[in-house]
Amino acid sequence: MFLSVITTHRPATDLGFLLMKHPDRVHEFELSFGKASVFFPQADEACCEAVLALDIDPVGLVRGRGAGDGLLDHYVNDRPYAASSFLSVALNRAFRSAMAGSSRERAELAATPIPLAIRLTPLPVRGGEALVRELFEPLGWTVELDFIPAANGPSRYADLKLSGTLTLAEAFNHLYVLIPVLDADKHYWIGDDEVDKLVAKGGAWLQKHPAIETITSRYLKRRRGLVRAALAKLAPEEIEATEAPQAKESREEKIEAPLRLHDIRLDAVADRLEATGATIIADLGCGEGRLLQRLLRKRQFKTIIGLDASSQSLQRAREKLKLDLSGGPPEGRVKLLHGALTYRDERWHTAEAVALVEVIEHLDPDRLPHLAEIVFGAARPRTVVITTPNADYNALFENLRAGAFRHPDHRFEWTRAEMQAWATGIEARYGYRAEHSGLGEADPQHGAPSQMVVFTR
Repeated sequence: MFLSVITTHRPATDLGFLLMKHPDRVHEFELSFGKASVFFPQADEACCEAVLALDIDPVGLVRGRGAGDGLLDHYVNDRPYAASSFLSVALNRAFRSAMAGSSRERAELAATPIPLAIRLTPLPVRGGEALVRELFEPLGWTVELDFIPAANGPSRYADLKLSGTLTLAEAFNHLYVLIPVLDADKHYWIGDDEVDKLVAKGGAWLQKHPAIETITSRYLKRRRGLVRAALAKLAPEEIEATEAPQAKESREEKIEAPLRLHDIRLDAVADRLEATGATIIADLGCGEGRLLQRLLRKRQFKTIIGLDASSQSLQRAREKLKLDLSGGPPEGRVKLLHGALTYRDERWHTAEAVALVEVIEHLDPDRLPHLAEIVFGAARPRTVVITTPNADYNALFENLRAGAFRHPDHRFEWTRAEMQAWATGIEARYGYRAEHSGLGEADPQHGAPSQMVVFTR
């Protein structure tokens, strides 16, 4: 991964003074997770370019060296190659003075906006081009984004080019915060000190940013207490909006609220699972347990399994379902499992029917074959119920701009034809039969707002 910074300010070689790096030398820094290098491919009066490149130790990440005592669980991962929180750490290490807006030799220039062109690649983008523009354009950047091709189409990795006239400190602080926001992940444990980092690097620009809640939430990995603490410092007026999960709808829920689509989905899925006659059910990607609450009301289900990658969501589900409490379900009827859908997990493979409600669109397209192999190939339940937004219907949402997704965490949203094509592939490969239907009131041209596919074998 690398970050390139170019200026055409005259003399452009002043960039070396701002960065406190001599353009004629290669500057190397040892980091806990690898090595960073700074070098200047071009340095003359008309144009000067500085590059920050990282060489990360992939084995050390998993064994706990520089990765939060082994927060990365798998040797095969994209962290050594993708612009992530590692790059933010290296940026702060290599250009600490520039990020602070100080320069011994060019103090006045450090406080002056200069023409900048920044290139960042390969950048993980979890949320699509719309999210990139939502984050950078309000800060004065012109955005050019090219997604890097993969075997089955565009990947989630992009080549990002930014251009604008800003101070170097502004530019670097934007990148420090927004790189992990776009990746929606960090390589180290998130604690209280991350709030201070966000406030220090965000400062005035984040307070005025229209996407302050999105940025704060994704930067802090959606840890509600930390998000509230950060907003209390950045924008106290926003705290009320994040006070309780019940008081704040997600962006997707706000868009769909007039249609009562969320309740329609959950009711339809619960009824369809009941119709299968199954007694062991799994909700894959159960979140805070809204579907699980419905399933508990149906006595047919003797064992109900909820799986989610978020331990915090599982804890909230446990509280909602009153597990291990008086008035809650009998011991052993509900099992909550912490795990990921793209890795084999035999703890839920006994399920006769499973549901994935608004889950697949949160996965990168290149991860869908892994999900399919786990669900349809390894577990092979008799019935699989999947719901996902119908992208054809998005044109009818007045508060959703063209090309945008209903939720910033969606990696894709499929049209009915795209869903049909994917389901046909599942049928051919795994021996299931797919039944397609719409959820919500259908439009004659665009269909229903949500689509449901029931796979049976």
